[in-house]
Amino acid sequence: MRLKVLVDAGPWLPVPPPGYGGIETVVATLVPELRRAGVQVVLATVGPSTLEADGYVRPLAEPRFRSIAAPYNQVSGVAHAHMQGVRAALEDDPSIDLVHDHLEVVGPAVLAAMGDRAPPTLQTLHWDLRKHADFYSTFDGRGRVAFAAVSRSQLDRAPGRLREQTLGVVPLAVPPPPDMDVEQGDHALVLARITADKAQDVAARACRRAGVPLVLAGPVAGIDEPGELERRLAEGEPACEQHPDVRFFLDQVAPLLDGDAVRWVGGVKGPVKERLLQGARVVLAPNRWAEPGATGVVEALARGVPVIATPLGVLPSLVEHGVTGYLVADEDDLAAHLGRIDALDRAACRAAVAGWTPAAMAARYIELYDRLLRRFA
Repeated sequence: MRLKVLVDAGPWLPVPPPGYGGIETVVATLVPELRRAGVQVVLATVGPSTLEADGYVRPLAEPRFRSIAAPYNQVSGVAHAHMQGVRAALEDDPSIDLVHDHLEVVGPAVLAAMGDRAPPTLQTLHWDLRKHADFYSTFDGRGRVAFAAVSRSQLDRAPGRLREQTLGVVPLAVPPPPDMDVEQGDHALVLARITADKAQDVAARACRRAGVPLVLAGPVAGIDEPGELERRLAEGEPACEQHPDVRFFLDQVAPLLDGDAVRWVGGVKGPVKERLLQGARVVLAPNRWAEPGATGVVEALARGVPVIATPLGVLPSLVEHGVTGYLVADEDDLAAHLGRIDALDRAACRAAVAGWTPAAMAARYIELYDRLLRRFA
């Protein structure tokens, strides 16, 4: 019997995302490999998604990422509206064997509440599990809703109740880099949305001290174009001005930009992103938070680009100090290690992630699907 899985990517960004989109990028990497392995995939997503699938559920026509950090009373209905469409699709199609969910909190809550009217569910945990401790420390999937972590460090930080319901760890994989003729530049790169947790301000100050040019590539509050951010601020949009990521950018990052030594190029995608990444001398991840998956770091290593990062979350398991990059304690340490980048072997960076492919990630998920479904055989 051919396995049929509804993969729920959530309502925030299309799949694949046009630029930034961590969870959506993971889904866009996983789904083609699942289908190549013979799994029939129904994709629950938003209207503009273009990823090939065997069927679609599109409860909302437009992506809602720009509203994700809005006050709760303005945004609380978005995830529930999306899950209302997922619920209806599951009730209409009893041939769906399993749900692979990627929507934090609301996904497992709704699917568990459906009881046996929903198929068994595996949720991938993409976030810091202390973020929703009230939910994940008390949630009971009753055997029908189980979880997969993206790193051992993430699972180690999880509430005990959640660890008991987690079937395994499936690290994130990225597609192989396209073959492009890119000359290595001298710039450092932070490839991440602009937010305090990603610490672009730390990277900018350290690079200034070390005399290394820095490129910041990533959206601010879902806004990819610098000109659009300027326009919306000039027009006095309250939602834009009050967004915490905008405030961080304006207060902590913008004063460090000069268009030369430190520049923000907005959100990037496609060949522009590839040229920035493949041409980077180093990728920086001076995170202030315990990132669970770090696809940007995996992308850098796959291209032979070393990484300097803080030793939080998954980063120590990805960056081998002195081999594929450096793990640094603080801003001073980061600035000092920028002068040691040329001692690292780019081939060693590529080798560090060569064994874990998108096909291997899909095979591991299929193993977990089978384990969960055997409970109901």
